[in-house]
Amino acid sequence: MALQLWLMWGCGLNLLVERSACAQIAGGAEQSLPLLHDYAVDHWTTGDGLPHNAIRAIAQTPDHHLWFGTWEGLVSYNGLDFSVYDRSSRPALLDGGIGALYVDPHGNLWLSDSRGNLSCLQANGRWRFWPSPAHSEHMIVQSIQMDGQGRLWLQYEGNGLGYLGTDGRLHHHAPVAGSPLATVYSHMVIDHDGRIWIGSYDGLVYQDPDGSTHRAAGVLGPGHGLIWPYIAPDGAMWVVSADHLYRMRRQGPELAYDLSGAGQITALLEDRQHALWVGTENQGILRIYGHRIESLHRNAALSAGRIVSLLEDAEGSIWVGSNGGLFRLRHTLFSNYTQHDGLGNNYVRAVLEDHRGRLWIGHAGGLDMVDGGGHSHPVSLPTATGVQPEVYSLAEDPRGNLWIGTYHDGIYAIDPMWNIRHIDAQHGLPAGNVRAISIGPDGRVWAATQRGVVWIEGDRVERPAVSGLPGGLITALDSIGDDLWIGTLQGAWLLRGGQIRHLDLDALGGGRTVFGFARTADGSTWISSDRGLYRYRKGQLRRVGLEQGLPVDSVFEWVEDRLGNIWINTNRGLLRTSLTALNAAADYGTTIHPERYDEMDGMNSSQGNGSSSPDIILRQDGTIALATAGGVAMLDPRKLAAYRELPAPPVVIEKLSLDGVQQRIPAAGKLLQIPRHRQLAVDYVGLSYLLSQRIEYRTRLDGLDSHWVARGHQRSVEYIGLPPGDYVLHVAAAHPGGTWSGHEAVLRFTVLPLWWQRPGVRLLFGLLVVAAIVLTYRFMVNQYKRSNARLARVVAERTRDLQSQTEQLLAANHEKSLLLEQLKLQSEAYERQAHEDALTGLPNRRAFDEALARDIQRGRRHGHPLCLIMLDVDHFKQVNDRHSHQVGDAVLREVGRLLRGGCRASDLAARLGGEEFAIILANTDIEDARRALQRLRETFAVNTDWLGIAGLHVTFSAGLAQMDPEQADPENLMRRVDEALYRAKHGGRDRYCEG
Repeated sequence: MALQLWLMWGCGLNLLVERSACAQIAGGAEQSLPLLHDYAVDHWTTGDGLPHNAIRAIAQTPDHHLWFGTWEGLVSYNGLDFSVYDRSSRPALLDGGIGALYVDPHGNLWLSDSRGNLSCLQANGRWRFWPSPAHSEHMIVQSIQMDGQGRLWLQYEGNGLGYLGTDGRLHHHAPVAGSPLATVYSHMVIDHDGRIWIGSYDGLVYQDPDGSTHRAAGVLGPGHGLIWPYIAPDGAMWVVSADHLYRMRRQGPELAYDLSGAGQITALLEDRQHALWVGTENQGILRIYGHRIESLHRNAALSAGRIVSLLEDAEGSIWVGSNGGLFRLRHTLFSNYTQHDGLGNNYVRAVLEDHRGRLWIGHAGGLDMVDGGGHSHPVSLPTATGVQPEVYSLAEDPRGNLWIGTYHDGIYAIDPMWNIRHIDAQHGLPAGNVRAISIGPDGRVWAATQRGVVWIEGDRVERPAVSGLPGGLITALDSIGDDLWIGTLQGAWLLRGGQIRHLDLDALGGGRTVFGFARTADGSTWISSDRGLYRYRKGQLRRVGLEQGLPVDSVFEWVEDRLGNIWINTNRGLLRTSLTALNAAADYGTTIHPERYDEMDGMNSSQGNGSSSPDIILRQDGTIALATAGGVAMLDPRKLAAYRELPAPPVVIEKLSLDGVQQRIPAAGKLLQIPRHRQLAVDYVGLSYLLSQRIEYRTRLDGLDSHWVARGHQRSVEYIGLPPGDYVLHVAAAHPGGTWSGHEAVLRFTVLPLWWQRPGVRLLFGLLVVAAIVLTYRFMVNQYKRSNARLARVVAERTRDLQSQTEQLLAANHEKSLLLEQLKLQSEAYERQAHEDALTGLPNRRAFDEALARDIQRGRRHGHPLCLIMLDVDHFKQVNDRHSHQVGDAVLREVGRLLRGGCRASDLAARLGGEEFAIILANTDIEDARRALQRLRETFAVNTDWLGIAGLHVTFSAGLAQMDPEQADPENLMRRVDEALYRAKHGGRDRYCEG
């Protein structure tokens, strides 16, 4: 029966969570409390800087620092770094095994340890310690609370209570046999009447203000196992008994929630929205809000161990301490729909919302549909193998038919009655992938195939009867009005009025691959490419790329929401800007400042998937959905303002150093004295845990700066050589685009003058100097008179000798300078001869061999690809015979110039000898190498009259090979390239082969 109840509860709970998640993706009314599914979960372990994975206690002090108690010490966290306090710290803790943490009303942090010691980090930064009383059994203190009289109560595991009196002494009396306090375990609270409630293995225990102890009666009394209390921020008292939650009323405990199947409840927290967070023994986290119970079942790490502690921080994030590390659940801008929520595969290629509000998701494992009620359904498409095809594109026509393009299984069409048609090579569809499907204004279905554009009429596949249409891979397709926009690997094409026009993106910024098109209200068409955005308006192209502020080269499709934001999908997150900013950048070259959102903002993966469509959509309810490598990411632009307008983080000074030696931070209002000519280094941090890495800082040093100095993300400042005087350092922080914190960090210090700079010392020194000058003057006058005559004779004799020696030294020095200059010129000439080809100026065979060995070793060490091209000028002997050897040399020099111009800075082109050349393409795969070689062949081909000689046309044969990671050595690679060159020359020349 218990198993059946557990199964019923578990299934019902999972169904509730899944429906909530699906309702979110299906689009519904905005809710005041985010779904538990929509929280981002962060996880830290010993690999991230924690000294131990068991987080026993969590606290936050008024300065916003977070504190974690572990078995290996106390840990402080500022949002970026963990700092550990243990027995090796200065000052040292009495023991490293932390039992409990407690922040009192004065902001002091109290901590107990496994040996019964008590420590306090006071709000002024000083430590105090109370060793365990000599007569106690040195048991671990599991809980700390302060009563209304200022006494600090300590709960010793299985050994009663103790307290720190107002006299500053630690008191503990072991309970007598049979006392209810002999079985106390964990969790202690003090109610508003001063009654102390303690959890134990033998029912709930309480101690009255007069010191008498009692066991609670009824369902909370003896015989009911471990029971413990919790007092919520609103004053309500809760009692936990196994997997039941009771609410304490005046008439007694009242069962509030029966969580059968959740296992032992180990932690409890009521947040500021009065939602109840429940930590369990091994079932992870539950959240109760009204009549809704949610489970964070999708996080395996969070469900693997006991939840020991819970805390809501000042920014509303939930911190979870477990046996498996530290977790944080935080509000984010994005929610995600992934395999954990029923999606067939996380690698999503296309998303589409149909006219009925259903969401269609194409991914690497097939197709899913989420209906208007939030229910997810996998859609089975008929295939010869039974394996679901990878879906690349989706579209809906005016009759409600859904069109589905796949990787290699052709096109499917699903009509409103769920009849499925399959269109493939038997119907005339070219083999290969279909990356885009577009519906024309007349309902015509256009498809982007591996071999050009086609349109579908019934079960027939037709090609447009237009000369000049691109015939290769089509990467993007969009029917906008009467125009058909076509994207390829060689730029964009416009089919208008039966005429085709090629838009050469490469000539304007180097764009080649097109990923998508978008039409704006002003009649412009924006083209997304591998070199940014291109705007086509009234026959003119303009570009917005890296130079104008885009943070990435490749941008995929984009949409404009109802608030005027432009959202651009990329491989490195989602970009937000405005159409006004894009037009200004296109027209005037102004810099745009797009905001980028990624995993830090809640995306499961920041890698968007382009070259498929649609990869980002604006839904009917105004939300955005985009395809990523980690599922479907969703955001509501209406939440953006609240997300961006975070309160400015308070700033604290964390560390002071003088000449690299750490100093104690002075208390507020105290003055730090610094000797002059000492280097002062100040480390500071803004205590926010939501966007810690994006916090911006500024400083102002009163006494030196007249205005604020922007520091960006820099978290330290240094001063050296400050003149004597008083200074005040102000540090402020802000979230990106937010206001600056009013709670500044302030450091007051004075730079002391050197001893001789003090006024009294200067006066005495001046008097002594005057006296010394008078005495010295009299002595020097007499000495001068006696020595003047003798010195005159000696000077005259030595002047003659010195003049002769000087002339000899000058002559020798001039000869040495001439010799050194000749040696330097000769050395430079030898160096050039050793590594440079004299005719073409390219590196010679020796330089090539050294570079090839070096690049192969570097590629093998870092796992980077490397390609090698070897080429031979075709029929070069005929050039020499017909036009003279002088013309042949000029041709070789021109070939060298073209090779240099066609190579990147990281490539190396070299002449190996005669008419043979080679190019090393470091960090380049075979696909990019093919494109580079093709561009080089096109460069040779357009030059019909070489050197101005009519009819002189030069071609080359080439061999190409990519480094084999298993046989990464120069000899193997050269052999393969040489064999490929041989095949190219004997295959008719003017071509290349791969080895």
